[in-house]
Amino acid sequence: MNRGFYTIMAAQFFSSLADNALLIVAIAVLTFMNAPEWMTPLLKLFFVLSYVVLAAFVGAFADSMPKGRVMLITNLIKIVGCALMFVDVHPLVAYGVVGLGAAAYSPAKYGILTELLPPEKLVAANGWIEGLTVSSIILGTVLGGALVNPKISGQLLAFDFPLISTGINTLAESALIVIMLAYLLASLFNLKIPDTGARYSHQERNPVKLVTDFSRCCAALWKDRLGQISLAVTTLFWGAGATLQFIVLKWAEHNLQLPLGKAAAMQGIVAVGIAIGAIAAARFVPLKKSLSVMSLGVAMGVTVMTMTLVTSEWIAYPLLVVIGALAGFFVVPMNALLQHRGHVLMSAGHSIAVQNFNENLSVLTMLLLYALLISLDLSANAVILIFGSFVAAMMLLIMQWHAANQRERDSLSLIGEPKHHGNTEH
Repeated sequence: MNRGFYTIMAAQFFSSLADNALLIVAIAVLTFMNAPEWMTPLLKLFFVLSYVVLAAFVGAFADSMPKGRVMLITNLIKIVGCALMFVDVHPLVAYGVVGLGAAAYSPAKYGILTELLPPEKLVAANGWIEGLTVSSIILGTVLGGALVNPKISGQLLAFDFPLISTGINTLAESALIVIMLAYLLASLFNLKIPDTGARYSHQERNPVKLVTDFSRCCAALWKDRLGQISLAVTTLFWGAGATLQFIVLKWAEHNLQLPLGKAAAMQGIVAVGIAIGAIAAARFVPLKKSLSVMSLGVAMGVTVMTMTLVTSEWIAYPLLVVIGALAGFFVVPMNALLQHRGHVLMSAGHSIAVQNFNENLSVLTMLLLYALLISLDLSANAVILIFGSFVAAMMLLIMQWHAANQRERDSLSLIGEPKHHGNTEH
């Protein structure tokens, strides 16, 4: 990997660190406001809403200028969202603005990988960047949990510059200042990201044409036999992953009797497992073997259901690591395959925008369903059983879908008909 790749990784790390710390702080603010419990998962829903609503436009935006510049602009939008919470804007609205920046940031972050690296390095690059992103999730959730700890916030509030009144007087304000510093550090790395020299044709600005073009790109990826399977898997994974964040918080609170700060650390334990699985996948799974890992998705769903049997914090740690490792090992190769197929079929920015649209539509749907289950006063264990069985069942259906594609390909080759373009890489 070259120096530019490591600069991208550093920028991504600090931006993601701040995103995840801010989520924990926003949950704490909702608690201080005595907001209803079902409102908590809506934080993530507001965050990902921009990924869905703006999907047709952010790809063109990412391809309209060097992607390092795009990442800088969108990271500044995240700073604005964080600042809104500082001035008492409702956490749902403020975190939604951060999501707006993240939605435009993502096509540039992933799209630049296909510009900077050859296809054979994409799995390894995804393994490293996902591993680092997961590390930022671990440290971000731990940081957020620490910032809402009254002892630590008290120490931060006790710190003052000589002869200067900062005006920072509450736990939330001290936490938000630290998070804004992390976003600023990410912006400094954004300034150092190299220009890859990749340039795309003039980007359309007519909204109707952009939506039409996006629809065409979306259809192309879903019709591609390799693209459709990898897109289905990553769509399920990100919807499940976002929901699992809140399930772990609720489970840790009710089954393990942990406060928010320690429950947030449990999210970090899952992320440790994801990092282990992601690095292992980068080491052992080549791009051409990426579809061989799908059965691990079924195993993850089944393993999640065993959480209902755990009431000990020390048993919870290894279980959550195993769940994360299974997730990381099967999603990284699928993500690399999807990026490669998208890059072959369309431009980098557009393919990532299509991916984000589908994955975050899944996030929206699953978070709404989770909020509905919470509003019905279902127990944490009941929600876990529903969630785990759903993930396992969906992965089995996707595996059957892939097997049907394989049988169709084999039958076409037997009768001498040309193979579908999507099979050329398998």
